[in-house]
Amino acid sequence: MIYTVTLNPALDKTVEIREFAVDSVNRISAMRTDPGGKGINVSKVIQKLEGKSIAAGILGGSTGKAILAALEEMGLETCFHFVEGETKTNLKVVDPARHTNTDINEPGVTVTEETLGNLLKELLERVDEGDIVVLSGSLPKGAPKDTYRTWTEAFKGAGAKVILDADGDLLAEGLKASPYLVKPNNHELSRLFGRTLTTKDELEEAGRKLMREHYIEKVVISLGGDGALYLTGDATVSAEGLKVPVGSTVGAGDSVVAALAVAEERGMSLEDTVRLSTATGAANVMCSGTQAAEYDVIKELIPKVVLVVK
Repeated sequence: MIYTVTLNPALDKTVEIREFAVDSVNRISAMRTDPGGKGINVSKVIQKLEGKSIAAGILGGSTGKAILAALEEMGLETCFHFVEGETKTNLKVVDPARHTNTDINEPGVTVTEETLGNLLKELLERVDEGDIVVLSGSLPKGAPKDTYRTWTEAFKGAGAKVILDADGDLLAEGLKASPYLVKPNNHELSRLFGRTLTTKDELEEAGRKLMREHYIEKVVISLGGDGALYLTGDATVSAEGLKVPVGSTVGAGDSVVAALAVAEERGMSLEDTVRLSTATGAANVMCSGTQAAEYDVIKELIPKVVLVVK
């Protein structure tokens, strides 16, 4: 089973505004709302890939209830704990004329270590040997910055493979617990190393340093529209980005994580994993908001993926 953990979820409201301008009246031409947060996005895509997952996390207030109701309507299995306060609503402004995406995010709920501990305890009672746990996204107020480190250690102790998708201090702390797979993008990896990594050789070297120093099995480095680098102990695969019409880039990285989790659970080869995750990421870029792409679209893109194996 795949578990996705979203400790700071959101209701994503995506609006389309042509020629979006500050200090001015802007008129919305299209709008949609989706239950969001990185782990939730991963679960939505896993479902489209004909996989199963349990979406877990923290919710609050009427917004939290709306998110839970939407997930249950989708047929997703969930494990959420409710707290005082209101789950945040994130506004995402897409300007098709200027080809920009602007995020305006609310702060969200505040949690206690007791709340986090209760959720972790329930999940540990359910996780079995060989399960996959995806830890991704930001943390709510009140959560210690080493939360991903302690949760990774706990899930590894239960025999699960942990996939970590985080940035900044959250990534740095999580690495100390040696997750099974990490998926930084080139900017996140650059911030981690304190210098700009521009070439694929520099990025690969940095990724392999993470593997050596933190005993990580796999590293996937997203390069946006330029594709990604996939590193394992004995191979490096470079995948070119697919050129597709852009609906929204929000959640594209989450869709790649979803494909990686599904591929890991199914025991797919490295090359097939690269093809699936690249196609899944591209297909979701074609969608609006954080809507998950249909599997038929993904399957059409898989043969178009170009990869190079070192």
